[in-house]
Amino acid sequence: MNNITDTVKHLIIINILFFVGSEFMGKEVQDLLSLHYFESAKFRFWQPLTHMFMHGGIMHIAFNMFALFSFGSMLENMFGWKKFLFFYISCGLGAALLHTGIQYFELQNVLNEISDLKLSDETLNLLLNANGIDGDYFRSDLYFKNAIPILENSNKISLLNEINSESLLNAAKINQSLMVGASGAIYGLLVAFAFMFPNAELMMMFIPVPIKAKYFVPGILVIDLILGLKGNSIFGGNGTGIAHFAHIGGALIGFLMMWFWKKNSFDNK
Repeated sequence: MNNITDTVKHLIIINILFFVGSEFMGKEVQDLLSLHYFESAKFRFWQPLTHMFMHGGIMHIAFNMFALFSFGSMLENMFGWKKFLFFYISCGLGAALLHTGIQYFELQNVLNEISDLKLSDETLNLLLNANGIDGDYFRSDLYFKNAIPILENSNKISLLNEINSESLLNAAKINQSLMVGASGAIYGLLVAFAFMFPNAELMMMFIPVPIKAKYFVPGILVIDLILGLKGNSIFGGNGTGIAHFAHIGGALIGFLMMWFWKKNSFDNK
């Protein structure tokens, strides 16, 4: 641990404090600090920042902090702490932005499927925020228990059919989903490392074959995208099936920043 840089060390400590604190303080704090969809009743303006210090479990934070320790100190030594911290936070915010953008388009597509219900904005907002969350899971029976009275009060219950019910449920799931984790920022660090050390050899624990960073990192992105479409991920997804877009967002911002910095700052280095 002697080689760990100050900013990386502080980031790891902050992540651990957030994780332990949220575990002890419960769901209310987790809801306040995790990233909710921007039209959700639970969204707060600080969540695009705080979500990257929250994690969904011990393996999630352990894997992310190991990656931060492995790649962060070398990059901080090269960039300096201010530039490194700016890069790290920017990649985390980029992850949140792309993730939210994908949520927006998915939600609009689902809402088009229930346009025949002719819901008012007020009724639609109530339906999207009708609680369906029980612990870490979204329960359809709990959701409809809370949603049906809203439809009855708006005289729309007679228009509800099997297709509308499924679409309404999916819309509520998107609106009430949340994202946590430093994974987007970590993907930015991976891209930066591959940018600076393309021929450095890396290995995954379950693929013990050295692979050059310039092939390893794009390969991880492709694998994570494929698995993410099926509801899985490489670096600590949140189980929603769309968290992979946050990883891609962090990697994309990391690539754009490295390309810009190399073009403007590193030509003679």
